Parts: sequence; C-alpha cells; structure tokens
Amino acid sequence: MPTDNTIAIGRIDYANAWPLFHYVDQEKLSTYGVEIVARKPAELNRALLTGELAMSTISSFAYARNFEQYVLLPDLSTPSTEGAVYSILLFLKKPLDQVRNGVIALTNTSATSVNLLKVLMSVYLEGNPSYITMEPDLDAMMEQADAALLIGDTAIQESWRDTGLQVIDLGEMWHRFTGFGMTYGVVAVRKEAAQRNREAIAFVHRAMVDSRNRSLADLEPLVVQACRTIGGKSAYWYRYFQTLQYDFGPRRQQGLQLYFRYAAKLGLLEHEPELAFFE
Repeated sequence: MPTDNTIAIGRIDYANAWPLFHYVDQEKLSTYGVEIVARKPAELNRALLTGELAMSTISSFAYARNFEQYVLLPDLSTPSTEGAVYSILLFLKKPLDQVRNGVIALTNTSATSVNLLKVLMSVYLEGNPSYITMEPDLDAMMEQADAALLIGDTAIQESWRDTGLQVIDLGEMWHRFTGFGMTYGVVAVRKEAAQRNREAIAFVHRAMVDSRNRSLADLEPLVVQACRTIGGKSAYWYRYFQTLQYDFGPRRQQGLQLYFRYAAKLGLLEHEPELAFFE
C-alpha cells in the first residue's frame, strides 16, 4: 500500500499492459520513491481521479472525462490496434440485427470499451439497445441479456470456451466503420504530480518506453508468462502480442479524437477533450 511519501503509479492488471511494465525495475523506481500498483481499469480510473495515484494507465474514456486534470505520457498507449484487439469482445446469442435493438449486458470493468460499444451500436449500426451493467460473468450475463461485452483476460478465456455464441471483436468493427485504429488506454499523470515530481515521472516514462521496446523485440518471455498464468497455447499469445500496438503517434491520436467526437455527439462526454502531453 502506498504511503504519504510514495509516488504511486497504477498499471492495468491485464496481459495487454505487460509490455509496458515487464522490464521496469521496481528497485530502481524505489530510488525515486515510486511504487507500482496493479488493479482493474475501472479501479485505476477512480484512483487517479481521487489523487490516490499520481500517474496511471487508464482508459481513454476516463482521460476524456477529466482531461483538464491530466497530461499524457508521449508515445505510449495501453494498447492500440489497427483492427482486431482479441480482448474486447461482444458475445451474442441472437443475430446482430436483433441485438442492436435488444438487451446488452456490459462489463463493469471498463469505460472505453463500454462507450465504444455504444458508439458502434448507435452510429454504425443505427440501433438503440438497452444496457445493463454486471460483473464480468458470461453465463450470468447471458441469462439476462441478448449479448454481453467482456474485456481483458476474461474475454480472452471465454473466447476459448465452446459456448455456441457468436463473438464480435469491437476493434475490428471500429476499424471497418472508421478506417482508423482504436486506442483503448493511455498513460496519464495528474498535473500537480507532473509538476512536483517531474524527474521521477520522466524516469518512469523512459523505463516504460524501454520495457515496451524490449518486450516487443522478443515476445517469448511474455508468451511463456501468459501460458503459465492465463492458459492457452503459445501460438495464440504470439499472435495476440504481435497484434497489439503501444505507440501513440499522430494516426493513433486522430482515431482516438474521432472516438471522442462521436461520444460527445451522443452525450456520453460533456466536451471533446484536448490531448495534452507531459514534456
């Protein structure tokens, strides 16, 4: 548990965030008073907003909702894709044409994915479903809904199960709709923490960029860890990590800003946010 003197930094407790942290040396971080805290996305969103965390990987939507309080670490996302993401999945027991005006159960663990689904259902599919929010338990969700949205490692594991359900990848659907990729998470720093702990934040940024580069240059350690802790076959995990991107260049920013624009038009966001970066 972080103390009053600790610079607490949050990391998403999912495999898709591993490359940014796999080679980050906690002992070296400690010399700057930095401690890493692993939690689910929704918990990190809340903890950064309340100031419990100085910096965190958070959902893109959480950044948009409170962008005035944050700056972003340059060239880092958690993650982005140019199509399929494999871990943000809609499971359907009815045809999509019925689901778009039916009942959809939403996971309570992610803001970006939930609102991405709402954008796609409303704008792309011109539907008007009703939504219920539940714990991420596919069987329980499907008892009450025509479709269920799951994310992260839970979505991956359910995609391996023979459920008889149709599965739609939201990253793929977004790409078909817009031609852009999607950035699901960013690394945000509270503005006061960025000013007060500039040297420490800069060190963490360099460590995360280095971890990303080393991880993507040799995927085997991540694949071995995923097979051991989550399950599945190595071929799946190689494809998974090869698909995910962790940069945040101009093309990624354009795709994310388009997502924000649609969300604002639908009233899911009060304002379109600006993207402000830590320097």
